[in-house]
Amino acid sequence: MSINPIQVQKFLSGVDYPATKDDIVSAARSQGADNDTIDALRNLPRDDFNSPNDISEAIGQQR
Repeated sequence: MSINPIQVQKFLSGVDYPATKDDIVSAARSQGADNDTIDALRNLPRDDFNSPNDISEAIGQQR
């Protein structure tokens, strides 16, 4: 499953970093992310993120 990092960042606007994977999933859900995006975020290879760039890098590692 592949998700668009730019779209993910829209779902994560307002997240305070550093953030945990649970924080990221919760924020995306509250911003209306679809189930595929939520599942992809749950499966990211990291548990902690210091910036939006960390999330984009983790998404790239899934591909």
